[in-house]
Amino acid sequence: MASPKTYIMLCCIIFCLALSSCVMAHPPSKGVKGAYYPSWAFSTFPPSSIDTSLFTHIYYAFLVPNNTTFKFDIDDETSTLLFKFTSTLRSKRPSVKTLFSIGGGGEGPARFSRMASTSATRLSFIKSSIEVARKYEFDGFDLDWEFPQNKKDMEYFAILLDEWRVEVKKESWTTKRPQLLITAAVYFSVDFFLWGEFRSYPVPSINKNLDWINLMFYDYHGSWDTSATGAQAALFDTKSNVSTSYGLSTWIKAGALRSKLIMGLPLYGRTWKLKDPNVDGIGAPAVGVGPGDEGTLTYREIEKFNEDNNAKVVYDSATVSAYSVAGTSWIGFDDTKSVARKLAYAQAQRLRGYFFWAVAGDKDWKISRTAKQSWIIS
Repeated sequence: MASPKTYIMLCCIIFCLALSSCVMAHPPSKGVKGAYYPSWAFSTFPPSSIDTSLFTHIYYAFLVPNNTTFKFDIDDETSTLLFKFTSTLRSKRPSVKTLFSIGGGGEGPARFSRMASTSATRLSFIKSSIEVARKYEFDGFDLDWEFPQNKKDMEYFAILLDEWRVEVKKESWTTKRPQLLITAAVYFSVDFFLWGEFRSYPVPSINKNLDWINLMFYDYHGSWDTSATGAQAALFDTKSNVSTSYGLSTWIKAGALRSKLIMGLPLYGRTWKLKDPNVDGIGAPAVGVGPGDEGTLTYREIEKFNEDNNAKVVYDSATVSAYSVAGTSWIGFDDTKSVARKLAYAQAQRLRGYFFWAVAGDKDWKISRTAKQSWIIS
């Protein structure tokens, strides 16, 4: 029989080997470089068009559960698209992780409120989400519930996350497959102080159950307010709390783990029609929306508009954003300089990474490439 000293040494060696094996099998998580892929872009921007060297995770947007059963009813056409999406991105070099995003801004909050309100409907939703992920070979799912409307919804949101994580762990243990990722797209601030009932996200449940959260740091200004131009994704705003820096500070103050926080960046801009073309700064009087669908242009379209109209392009250091002016047309957007500055800020705040809405909006990968080069932390 080995001596106690020898036995302890052997135990230490075994532990170190096991730890080394674990680290090799599960290397430290690198920074998230994500982007949402809108399903309606399939015909004009297929998944094969994505330069996967610039991203780590791509989100298929969107799938929506049945309004009664809260299961995912996937028709033949959607089934074909899902298989093409995951197989294409998995076969590209480098490959990327894929998630499907559930809901979206156009869906509204009522369906999710009903789903999350009972244990039976939550379980139906959760089981179906896992089935879809495994069938179509996704690496996880992203909940885009925009937005929980009251304190009760937030309580259900927390319970949903608790139960979802339990089922994901159980499925992983049973199948001996890696756990599916669970993420969520959330409001720019941890609490809702601008509209509706005051309510806050359940940060303890988020820290415990979600791999990360995608903070939607955009849409601060837009077609819903045509009285004045605005920096729709301002990093700073000295006149209000509607800014990325303020929103991020609320999450951190509430105890959200920085390793769970992902900075959202827009690959589109918001447009206005100026009241007076000679008064054209941020906050200038406006009388309506400008060019684009409901006052929105992708970055690709903005670049073309600026070139075609010989627009004046201005970088605004106060808000860390850009805008362009051509006649009475005014466009607020993020350019390469503002994106680089924002990601430097995100790294200084020790965030986990960044994501874009939406990948098809870039122009020759200018913004996406700038982002990757700016994110110097692996």
